[in-house]
Formats: sequence, C-alpha cells, structure tokens
Amino acid sequence: MMQATETQTIARKSLHHELVDRLQMLIINAELAPGTKVPEKLLCDQFGVSRTPLREALKVLASVGLVRLEPNRGAWVTQVTEDEVEEVFPVLGALEALSGELACKRITDAEIEEVRALHEQMMQSYENRDLDAYFSINQKIHRAILMAARNSTLTTSCQALSLRMQRARYLANMTEGRWYDAVQEHEKILKYLVARDGPKLAATLLDHMDAKRISVVRWLQAREATPEVS
Repeated sequence: MMQATETQTIARKSLHHELVDRLQMLIINAELAPGTKVPEKLLCDQFGVSRTPLREALKVLASVGLVRLEPNRGAWVTQVTEDEVEEVFPVLGALEALSGELACKRITDAEIEEVRALHEQMMQSYENRDLDAYFSINQKIHRAILMAARNSTLTTSCQALSLRMQRARYLANMTEGRWYDAVQEHEKILKYLVARDGPKLAATLLDHMDAKRISVVRWLQAREATPEVS
C-alpha cells in the first residue's frame, strides 16, 4: 500500500505531462499496485495539485489501459492478464522489428555511439546485478532505436504498447537464466545496429520481444498457480 511521503510539488508549466509521467512510474513500479484504487487525495497532497489536473492525467492513463475509471468509484489500477500479454506482445514485437529496420537506414554515427554507450552502461548494471538500473537503461536503448527510425506514427504506436507491457516486464523480473539470455540478445542488437543490417536487427528484436512475452506469461501462470496466503 502506498504511504504518504513528503510533498513533491510539480512546476505548473509541465503539470499535465509530469503528472502522467509520475503516475505511470508509480504503476510500473507497483507503488500503485494492480487491482487497487488510486488514492486521489493522497496523490494530490503529495504532488501539490488539485483533483482536476490529477483526474485529467488519469484519463490519459485509462486510454492506454493502465487504469480503469468507474463512475462514482474513482480510478483503479488494472491487472496485467495473460490474454493481454498474448495480444499485445506480438504487435509490439512487429513494431520493434520495423523500428530496427528503419533505424538501420536512418541512424547517424553519433546516434550509434550513444546506443553503444548506453549498452556499456547496461552491461555494467548487469555485472552489478542492479535490476532497476538495467531496466531503465534497457528502455533508453529501445527508445533510441525507435527514435532513430524517424517515423512519428511508429513512435506513437510503439510507445503506447510498450508502456502497457513495461510494468508486466518489471513485475515479472527475470530469472538469472533469462537475464543472461536477454543480455546476449542485446549484444546482437548492438552488433546489427552498428553494421546497419536491417533484416537481422529486425529478426533479433522480434525474437527478443517474443522471449520477453514467454517470460512474462510464465510468471503470470506461476502467480495464478500459487495460492494467496490469507
């Protein structure tokens, strides 16, 4: 259950976007747990805002499936389901594959070096077994490739679906074996990006996303099979 913390007032000029971003992270990190009601008053006090901008931000989150709005009952954090994972991941994988293919045609040398630097940071977080840092840098790498594709329609679609699945990947964490495999997949991603080999990068990204799908589904199935302790 989320606890009250010190006030984190948000600058008015970026109020809407900041609220959306902060609420997203609270949901992705499970500080706002799946199946729980969003504590609007607590969040208003924490962020130093009124309920009107908070509820506008919740509408945005509802549009991407992170919360469910119920008349007279407020907003509720949605559950991650196996059906949703099986529905969304194949589409997300196809979009990631397309972003890789387009990026290989349009990425600059400077952008490749930025991805290489991120990859090195991610490898360091892996060596340190810092999963939070690893996830954060991992997302930056995928976003860098997406932005290098230079296709705004692709960017919008991919980011919306990635957001829906990001919390599933975060909640599921990774076994040591899956983490090792993911790192090896990222080695290939960097290799094919540097070589600007679009077809091989696309295939690698598609396989990478499918492996993530499998790991999340297994976690969900294991969670369902484990009886809750009352």
